[in-house]
Amino acid sequence: MTTVSMPAPAIRGSHRQLAGTGTLLRLALRRDRLMMPIWVLVVGGMVSSGAGSLGSLYGTPAARAELARSMSADSSLRSLYGPVFGDSLGGLVAWRFGTFAAVLTGVMSMVIVVRHTREEEETGRQELLSAAMVGRRAPLTAALLTALVANAAVALVVTAGLSGQGSGGALALGLAVGGTGMVFATSAAIAAQLTESARAAKGLTAAVIGAAFVLRAAGDASTNEGSSVLTWLSPIGWAENVRAFAGERWWVLLLLAVAILVQAAAAYALTARRDVGMSFLPSRPGPAEGRLSTAYGLAWRLQRGSVLGWTTGFLLAGIVFGGITEGAADLVGDNEQARAIFERMGGQSGLTGAFLASMTGMLGMVAALYAVASVLRLHGEETSQRAEPVLANAVGRIRWATGHLVIAFGGAALIMTAGGLGLSIGYGHELPAVLGASLVQLPAIWLLGGLTVLLYGAFPKAAVASWAAAGLALALGWIGPALKLPQWVMDLSPFGHLPKLPGTEMDWTPVLLLTVLAAALTATGLAALRRRDLAG
Repeated sequence: MTTVSMPAPAIRGSHRQLAGTGTLLRLALRRDRLMMPIWVLVVGGMVSSGAGSLGSLYGTPAARAELARSMSADSSLRSLYGPVFGDSLGGLVAWRFGTFAAVLTGVMSMVIVVRHTREEEETGRQELLSAAMVGRRAPLTAALLTALVANAAVALVVTAGLSGQGSGGALALGLAVGGTGMVFATSAAIAAQLTESARAAKGLTAAVIGAAFVLRAAGDASTNEGSSVLTWLSPIGWAENVRAFAGERWWVLLLLAVAILVQAAAAYALTARRDVGMSFLPSRPGPAEGRLSTAYGLAWRLQRGSVLGWTTGFLLAGIVFGGITEGAADLVGDNEQARAIFERMGGQSGLTGAFLASMTGMLGMVAALYAVASVLRLHGEETSQRAEPVLANAVGRIRWATGHLVIAFGGAALIMTAGGLGLSIGYGHELPAVLGASLVQLPAIWLLGGLTVLLYGAFPKAAVASWAAAGLALALGWIGPALKLPQWVMDLSPFGHLPKLPGTEMDWTPVLLLTVLAAALTATGLAALRRRDLAG
């Protein structure tokens, strides 16, 4: 009668730690019902559509073998895309899209996990939930399960989309991409325990993702035979070394699984040792006397880390893209269809000019994500009730909002300038032309920022939909030319209306129209913000 009574309390205690997990999971999936499908379709669709686009470009085994040979011989292209392990159509898809898909799933996972852990604590909602029948580990478990659902969906889309190239290779690539996403999901879970704000947690996780990409890039650039030690230090390097469609190495997936389990265990250990709302790395206390005399100074203080991080990233990315500009001819070779895709992306200005124009366009579409995130900082300040003390003083809503918008729109100009300078440095010449091509992207970026202001000011609950608009523009610019989408579909993106610089004639009409429309959207959003009630 004494041998069966001891484990029961431990089991009941374990159940209490996870109480409410199912309810929180359903809530998280409901909150992400728009954002998650967009991420899944963009990432999974990008990889799945690769077989069709590459198949139309390199339709013969000889053409694919020549592409694989030339890409493996170029260290700049290896650093960007990774080595080519197989010259089959599936192998080329894994080479061309696998690395970027792994990075994007990492970003998706970071957003999901931080949103449902640290952001919930920062806004005070988690404290209210914890007062009910919610276990201590339930929020973290629900967040990780939500990320697991998203990454499993991406893996399923990739596997289904590429199954025609070989079921084994498709499954390997899907698991590699989804597994990498879960590695960074657990990294974000640890960051959420260490930091005091959602912004800091995202910044720390983004630094981890960036470091993993840099390690992988440095390792792949250093050798064209196999993978170097640096590559094996990166989870993104593990994903490429699964070698989908090129003699799959299934055992490499165990590295991803071990990393997920170890990091998840660390996150659970950390969450058990802190109170709700607290962190292991508290923010540094400010000076005894405040030094922020204006709303603009406050906005800069809140967003300066993001601006500097994006600026540095764009400078480095520009240098990398500029460095491979000369290799664009090797990438395309005599393939007229590949040349046509570059010209659809970058205009009829010769191969080098079209490549530079397509790269500045891609930088602009990514910069739109910064603009959306920076404008939505207003929404975060409002919902976390940090805006109320500011507005309780002699600061009007418009002046408060304008401070953040100056950082959003001016910051976009700064990071695009950094990207243009990086392209010029990497390419080695044509600074005025390349810098002008970068800056001409600003009206489209500002238009998406203005749309975000409108949604936030007039329909704050729908403000998150601005991510869908930015994601659509990115997806159209990334895969639209390869899929030969109709022009009216491509015109849904504001970037589709901009002149394709450098190399083509400058057309000021769409630039001015987009700028005026962006200003109108911003003014309308600010007017709506002035009239509506703030979140209480």
